[in-house]
Amino acid sequence: MSQQYEIGRMLRGSTTEFVVGCKVSQLEAPEFGALVRAPLGKDLHVYGLISAISIEDDGLIKQLVTADSVNEAVIADNRLNRNVPIEMTVMVVGHRNERIHHLLPPRPPLSLDIIELCPPAELAEFTAAGRFGYFRHILRAENAPVSELLAAHLKAAHAAHGTDDWTQRAAQELITLLRDDYATLTAVLGALSDAVPEMAAG
Repeated sequence: MSQQYEIGRMLRGSTTEFVVGCKVSQLEAPEFGALVRAPLGKDLHVYGLISAISIEDDGLIKQLVTADSVNEAVIADNRLNRNVPIEMTVMVVGHRNERIHHLLPPRPPLSLDIIELCPPAELAEFTAAGRFGYFRHILRAENAPVSELLAAHLKAAHAAHGTDDWTQRAAQELITLLRDDYATLTAVLGALSDAVPEMAAG
């Protein structure tokens, strides 16, 4: 875990979900479905998937959007110099305490804790640990677009794993988990075939 890329700081949350605040300049790297971590000390890290990204408004923005025209310099100043409120919701999917666990952490991150984007090698390490136990956290989510989140996550994980058969095994596990929920299974497989065309061919 030598590579570090700070994407924001903890605003609020719990052991199942937390919200990260970030600046516009930090929004270029994290994407929907990306794996992030919150270091909670020397030996404990919380892992989560970005399940939503929202850009809040404020009084000035409401005034600007109703103007007939907005100067590019004003837009740049608003994005770069002002504290535009950008929030990312993160679904907790596991933690590391000596080794990776696909279990909820013993405690959530604290306010203002740094949140970091996981590099591809760490994404591959997290997803290869255990037997896809973290899928249950995603599938039970009520306020997230589950099929799209899984598609975005598996697309990134597929790239991180390279040529191994991880993606096919992940798809088979999802089919097993959703065998009694045909509607969700159809939506998930449809999204996956769009995100990772190789899966449809396989």
